[in-house]
Amino acid sequence: MSEQHTDKQGAHNEQWQQDVLTKLVFASLTEQRRTRRWNIFFKGLFAAYLFLLLIIMWFPGGDTGKVTTGKHTALIEIDGVIASNGDVNADRVVTGLRNAFKDKDTQGIILRINSPGGSPVQAGYINDEITRLRKLHPEIKVYAVIADICASGGYYIAAAADAIYADKASLVGSIGVVMNSFGFVEAIDKLGVERRLYTAGENKGFLDPFSPERKEEVAHVKGMLSQIHQQFIDVVKQGRGDKLKDSDKLFSGLIWTGEESVKLGLVDELGSSSYVAREIIKAENIVDFTPRERFFERLADRLGASMASTLARQLKLESMLPQ
Repeated sequence: MSEQHTDKQGAHNEQWQQDVLTKLVFASLTEQRRTRRWNIFFKGLFAAYLFLLLIIMWFPGGDTGKVTTGKHTALIEIDGVIASNGDVNADRVVTGLRNAFKDKDTQGIILRINSPGGSPVQAGYINDEITRLRKLHPEIKVYAVIADICASGGYYIAAAADAIYADKASLVGSIGVVMNSFGFVEAIDKLGVERRLYTAGENKGFLDPFSPERKEEVAHVKGMLSQIHQQFIDVVKQGRGDKLKDSDKLFSGLIWTGEESVKLGLVDELGSSSYVAREIIKAENIVDFTPRERFFERLADRLGASMASTLARQLKLESMLPQ
């Protein structure tokens, strides 16, 4: 009886092992099929992405130049922080300027500025190009029209225009230079953190926020800021000339309303873009020459980042599966 029971138990265990093994095999096959389906899906999605890129390359469209009919005022928007990797950068603004000057029907150009400033280098590039193009095309005048704010680098650009207009409530000025930093010396002392900084070159750790300030480094920074500030002042004086009123506060970094800016000579008159186009340039039809990122370019960039991340995860998953 005991022997019979043992045989039955052994047979049961063997059947159980076979059942478990069968389930594992089927589960593995199911997982492999699922992985293959996802693999096909992602490869198809990648192919669609490549196809979209080909369409973009084949039909570039966009802002290589405006096709216009009739006399018009060319508009270029300078809206936002001025930065090399931002929407307002020298390459984009200069492209718009060149296209506007090149168009035979352009009667005048409006730079509509709504910017708190930004990179003095990018603003300098734009200022230089406006000056150069004005000399090449003396018959086409450039007018800066200030919207909400035209401060710092924004005014650096505006100073290159033939004339500047603003609303009475616009904010104008901030002719100065700023550099921000922090100091964490006391904080790391209280936390018991030991700062370890290794450099080759005695000033390579220049203005390290975790080290005490050094007088010679602060003096060097202030010297650089003063030099850049003087460059800014020179550009404004060159652009505005005798229009500027003699005031000690003019280059102090303060800002003023558009109404007060007229009195100081920072702005010529109060007026909007439509006013300048209609009454000053005498070409009421305004054509926007602002180069803008195309929809398909934005879509391709976002798809590219998403696709790269997805493919990386998929490749990692495939490498973990049994071959």
